[in-house]
Amino acid sequence: MADYAWGAQDISAPAHAALPEVAAAVGLVLEDVQSGFVGAVVRVEKSGGLHVMVLEDRRLRLKTFRLGHGFLLDGSPVRVTAPTRAAPGGPQRTASGSVRVEAIRARTAKASRIWVEGKHDAELVEKVWGDDLRHEGIVVEPLHGIDDLEGAIRAFSPGPGRRLGILVDHLLPGTKEFRIAAQAMAQPGARGHVLIVGHPYVDVWQAVKPAALGLAAWPVVPRNQDWKTGILAGLGWPHSNPAAVAAGWRRILAGVTTYADIEPSLLGRVEEVLDFLTAPQAGG
Repeated sequence: MADYAWGAQDISAPAHAALPEVAAAVGLVLEDVQSGFVGAVVRVEKSGGLHVMVLEDRRLRLKTFRLGHGFLLDGSPVRVTAPTRAAPGGPQRTASGSVRVEAIRARTAKASRIWVEGKHDAELVEKVWGDDLRHEGIVVEPLHGIDDLEGAIRAFSPGPGRRLGILVDHLLPGTKEFRIAAQAMAQPGARGHVLIVGHPYVDVWQAVKPAALGLAAWPVVPRNQDWKTGILAGLGWPHSNPAAVAAGWRRILAGVTTYADIEPSLLGRVEEVLDFLTAPQAGG
C-alpha cells in the first residue's frame, strides 16, 4: 500500500497564482517540497472527491500526494494539475527515469565499458538504460560467461579513464561466481578501476518482475532442469529448442517498459555501475 503524504497546499493562496502549471502525466518526476520525496508519477486517481497522484522513487517506494502546489519540477516550483487528453505532459523520461535530452546526440564511445554475462543481460540493460548509456558514451558488451574473468580483465588493461563495470549473475557468497569475482578483483590493476557487482538470480530473466508479464510469481524450476527451459515450460510457452527459448525471451523483454519493471536487486546494481563509470575521475 502506498504511503500517504498530504502536503500543506492552500490552493487559494494568491502567492501561488503565478506558478506555472504542469499536468501530472505518467513518468513526470516531481519533488515534494515538504518531505523532499522525489518520484515519478505512476498514476492519478480520485480519493474523497480530490485528485491525488502516486509517486514512485528510484527505490520503488510509493507515496500519494494531493494535486496542487508544493512541488518542484527540475528544481522550479510548479502547480500540478490533473492530466487531460489535450494537456501536454512534462519532460519526457527515458525508461530508466532520467530526463530525455532530445537535442544532445550520442557521444563517441568512451574507453570504459560495462560487461554483462550474456546477450539477454545486455539486451535488458539496453532496454532500460540505453538512452543513458548513449548519452554517456558507454558501451555494454556480453562476456558469454565469466570462467576466465581474470584473464579478460588483464587483456582489457583497466586504468585511469579506462574503467570496467561488470555485472555478474548469481553473485552470492559461497558460489563459484563469488569466488571468480573475488579473485578477479584481487589482481593488480583492478583496484579503483574495476567494479564487479551482481544480482542473486540464476538468470537475468528472473530480474524482470513477474507483474510486468501479468504473473503473480515466476514458476519454480527443479534444480536438475535448465532454468530457461523450466521457466518456459512452467508458463506453458514453447520451450523445445533454442528458437523457442529466444522467442520466450523476446516475450519477456517486451513486458519491460521502465525501471519499475525491474527488481531492485538488479536496478540498484546497474545504477551503481553507471555512477562508477561516469564519476569525474573516470575520465573518458
